[in-house]
Order: sequence, then C-alpha cells, then structure tokens
Amino acid sequence: MSTLSRRSFLRGAGGAALALPSFESLAALGAAASPAQRLAVFYVPIGVVRSGFFPGEADSATPAFSGDIKEHPPVREMPPGFHPIEFTPTLAPLERMKQKLTLVTGLDRTFQNGTDVHAQCASCFLSSAAPYSIKSSAWPLDRSLDHIVADEIGGTTPFRTLEFSCNSHKDNLESIYFDNISWYGTGHVAPSIRDPRKAYQRLFGTQEIQTYRNITDLVLEDARSMKRHLGYADRQKFGEYFDSVRTIEEQMDKLERMKGELADVSIEEPPEAHLPRGEYIRLMGDLMVVALQTGLTRVTTFMVGPERWNTPFMFEGLFDQPRSHHQMSHNQKKFTEDLLQVDRFHVEQFAHLAEKMDGITEADGTSLLDNTLFTYGSGLGDGATHQYNDLPVVVAGSGGGKFTTGQHLSCADATPLANLWLTQARAMGLDLDRFADSTGPISPLLA
Repeated sequence: MSTLSRRSFLRGAGGAALALPSFESLAALGAAASPAQRLAVFYVPIGVVRSGFFPGEADSATPAFSGDIKEHPPVREMPPGFHPIEFTPTLAPLERMKQKLTLVTGLDRTFQNGTDVHAQCASCFLSSAAPYSIKSSAWPLDRSLDHIVADEIGGTTPFRTLEFSCNSHKDNLESIYFDNISWYGTGHVAPSIRDPRKAYQRLFGTQEIQTYRNITDLVLEDARSMKRHLGYADRQKFGEYFDSVRTIEEQMDKLERMKGELADVSIEEPPEAHLPRGEYIRLMGDLMVVALQTGLTRVTTFMVGPERWNTPFMFEGLFDQPRSHHQMSHNQKKFTEDLLQVDRFHVEQFAHLAEKMDGITEADGTSLLDNTLFTYGSGLGDGATHQYNDLPVVVAGSGGGKFTTGQHLSCADATPLANLWLTQARAMGLDLDRFADSTGPISPLLA
C-alpha cells in the first residue's frame, strides 16, 4: 500500500486508466508529498465593457468602435497600491470567493504595428515579447509562459501541459493566431483539445474504451481493493471523485446527442452554434480541473473562445438565438447591455471553476485552488476601442501561499503585463530575472 501515490493509475479491463486525487490516508503512510503547485490560465476573447468590469468606471462614457489602437491612452481611475475589491456588476459572481482573489488593474501591453489587433492580442497574450524582438515573425510571439513554467514543474506529470479550447466550430475563417494562446515557440502552436470526448479519452484512456462500458465501470472493481485502506474522509472523497467523472460522461453524452439532433435540422448556423455555451464551457472546465486534481498535469491553458471569429454561440439564459460576441463589440453603444451580460456570463464560468477547485481538498487540508495560480484575463482592455491598456485580470488562488489575495492591486503607470507573468513564474519556483518585455516582478503580489 505504501507504494501508491496520488499519480497512481487504476487499470481495468479494456486498457482504461484512471488517475486518482490525493488522499490523506496515503499521505499518512508517507506516500504523498506536500501539494504540488499548479498554474492555469482562463482566457476570454474580445476584451470587456469597461464600465461593468472595472471599479470606478461605472459612469464612464460608452466608447464608439475604433480600429486605431493608438487613439486610446491608458485609463487610470485609482492610485497605485492595494484597495478593497469592489465587486462591480461583471465581477459580482466572484464575491463569494473574495478572500481568495486578487484583482489586478493597470497592466498594459505594447502593440506591434503591422499585424491584426485581435490575432496579436490572443496569440501573444502569454508570451508578451517586446515589439520587433522576434525577427522571424510578423508577430511578437515567443515561447509562452505555460511552457516556460512547465519546463520547471511539469517533468514528472504524464502531460507537461494541457491546452483546452471551447471553440467547437469548424468553420475556420481566420488563421491559427486568432484561436490559440499556447505556443512552444515562434510559429509552433500547442494545439488545443476542443472536443470533450477526445479530451476525456486523452486524459483517461490508454486505448479506445470498450463499447457499452464506460471508464468508471472498468476500474471500479480494481478501485474497491484500495478503497478498503482509506479512512472515512478519503472514502467520501473517493466517492465524490467517481461521481464527478460519471457526471462528466453523462454531460458529454447529452451534448453529443443534442449536436446529432441539430445536424438533422435545417438551420442557418452550424449545429455547434446552438449548443448551450455554459454547459460546454463547464464540461471542458471540469475536465481541466480533474486533470489538475489528479496530477495528470500541473500547467493548463483554457481558451473560452476565439478572437474575431464571427461564428455565433448560444449563450443560454441570455439570448433566444446564437449571437456573435465580436460583431456586438463593434457596436458597443447599441449592444452595451447585451455585452455586459456576456462579460458576466464569462466571469460566472470562471467563478464556477474556481469554486469547484476550492471545494477539492488536498492531502494537507488545503484546497486545489489554494495551490494554484488561476488567472482570468483578456488581451484587450476594451473590445470596442481595441486598446491594449488596462487589461482585465483576476488571479484566483495563491499558488501554495505565494500570492497575496483578497485585495485589488492597482499597478503604476506603464506596468507591462509581462511583469505579472514574471511574478507568477517566480512564485512557481523559477529563477528568472526577466520574462519577455517585463521590467521587473510585481513585488506586492508576492506574499
């Protein structure tokens, strides 16, 4: 029994495999070390409506659309330093988690002229290379933060990194730069998993799962032998974990049936446009959380949707028909209320995942969220003006006690976004003096 660890795999008939969460009972036998640190990024496209997201801007005028990024200077509504978090209408879904959040405002990026605003804001979000520093590309795109961190902490996990995307559409009218945030290096994309079934099989299957038998059926018999050695609390955790995996399977089946039915109906949009957006995002998010929980990976990226694509999505509970986020952003004055609902909808999905992570107890009694830096962010400060200033950023979790939480940090003028990435890399244990166009770590964030 002492040879089992949190990365043990239970193997059943048919070649299926299932990773396990950490258990206190195994830790007591010396089988589990301190909880691992994790890094996760939740990327939202098209920016936000500033008046709904940023504290102090509720009465700001609604901007008209402009494609000229240079027209828009930084917006500074608060002096530098820490402030209490004001939960604006867009941020309100996060209020229950306020002690485990850090709102970071005032972070800027520099735009490299000559390439598209949307493509550059997405593809370069996690690399933040200095403009014109990459000679082999029109994009200021270098190895992204997730892979640099994984070089240090991902070597012992089955997957060094995992990339998830919630873009179910196949009608690709844009290049890969509009639809990816994770890069091995300049020109070398780390392709995202977009299909929940494929993600499930990649995480849990060593070969195709036998027809008529799902993965939990295959491993339960083997699992029972280990379950007898667990204490009461761990048995409860064990049951909750298998229930969550079963729920994921059922939700996948539901969405696949719905997609099949929609394919037989004559509709203008592709069937993917009518899939319930929140259900799809939460399903992919639950798969991401399970991967972090079980130690399959310690580094993930999660892209909610593509930049600039005009293909519509069904934001269930908001609108009766699928809507294009990007098209609405080009007329923010007309669609302000609709866009505010979409922004809040995205924050609700982030809050759901953060709360789910906080409800997962690690072997030492802390939560999965406590040991993760889980960052919400977008590459545009405002979707209508295309500004690269004052980006919307929220960090949930403390990375194992390394980050300050429960406050709003307003950064000084001209603070590069790369300063946050450098700070997170250091919190993950990397000895870096600089990352991309950073000017130094954001020291107040480090606990």
